[in-house]
Amino acid sequence: MNLEPSIKSLIFDLGGVIIDLSVDHTLQAFSDLSRTKKEKIEELFVSAPGFEEYEKGLISDDDFRNFVRKVYGIQCSSDEIDACWNAMLLGLPVIKLALLKNLKQHYNVFLLSNTNGIHLDYINQVMLPALGQEEPSLDSYFHRSYYSHRMKKRKPNADIFEQVLEENSLIPHQTLFLDDNKCNIEGAHQLGIKTLHVTSPDLILDYFHEK
Repeated sequence: MNLEPSIKSLIFDLGGVIIDLSVDHTLQAFSDLSRTKKEKIEELFVSAPGFEEYEKGLISDDDFRNFVRKVYGIQCSSDEIDACWNAMLLGLPVIKLALLKNLKQHYNVFLLSNTNGIHLDYINQVMLPALGQEEPSLDSYFHRSYYSHRMKKRKPNADIFEQVLEENSLIPHQTLFLDDNKCNIEGAHQLGIKTLHVTSPDLILDYFHEK
């Protein structure tokens, strides 16, 4: 492993680190459903406040679905919206779950994810069972899991990192945070947390020598 001897705790992001992720798949799905150019779909995805509000748990699953119908001008079922929304979740490699199990024996292992109810339900109720995993939920792979929509906070803001550090008595320079988003990495770094920018899906396997 490439870990410094001082590292005692690991904080993992989810999408793009543990789960293979492609937001483009969701943008294309919404484009097909609404018959709107993908460029316009992406523009609204970035600018419309409902997407970030949903990640912060400020609106419910049903409120989010209604927001999507309104912002993209579509009349469709909740199942159709969920299918488009979950299209970005490409896969959950078993080898990464095995890596987490191994790391959990040697380090304090945490999850800190900007996510939402629809995605978390899909991961626990569809993706994990499809892999034949015995664990009842994603939480089983971590000593503790933190989700933005439950915390009412969102990376890269300092308060979400501070909560994880405080609740688990973590020392920043003894903690490694792994995320695929550079802004999130910078947010953690400003608090003195060690960081690893995950720039490719298999980087954590290479980093921990698990291939």
